Amino acid sequence: MKAYGFVLLVALFASGCSSTDTVNIQDLNQQFIGAWNNKDTEKVIGFLAEDVHFLQGNTHFKGKSEVAQKWVRETMPTLADLKTNVVSSAVDNQTAYEAGTYSVDVLPEGPQQPRGYGEGNFILLWKKGTDNTWKLNYAQLEGLPVQVKQ
Repeated sequence: MKAYGFVLLVALFASGCSSTDTVNIQDLNQQFIGAWNNKDTEKVIGFLAEDVHFLQGNTHFKGKSEVAQKWVRETMPTLADLKTNVVSSAVDNQTAYEAGTYSVDVLPEGPQQPRGYGEGNFILLWKKGTDNTWKLNYAQLEGLPVQVKQ
């Protein structure tokens, strides 16, 4: 009986040490989108992995510094009210993604220009780092041409 108790104790300890922690991908993406909509550039950049990739049409930025400058810093001031509609998502111990459609207001470049409306498809892929934090590793947007907002 002692041997059985010892085996059970070892099994419980081993299962408690296994890394089955997953992330709530909906919460993670809402934090990211919330930071984007609040124009919190540094918080958005803090979500980026060092080896992040961003693709939109024929545009491809790679690495945290390039993505931070050319996507986040240059694009964020031109957009407002980003919304997503998730169609597909999955999570495991090391990766998580959401994919679906997005819509966003495109701010006018000048005082006499109209506000625009953009929409398209997206995928956000997150990876768990060696420090157990989740970072955005891949973002792809495929947008339709911007329309004048009515």
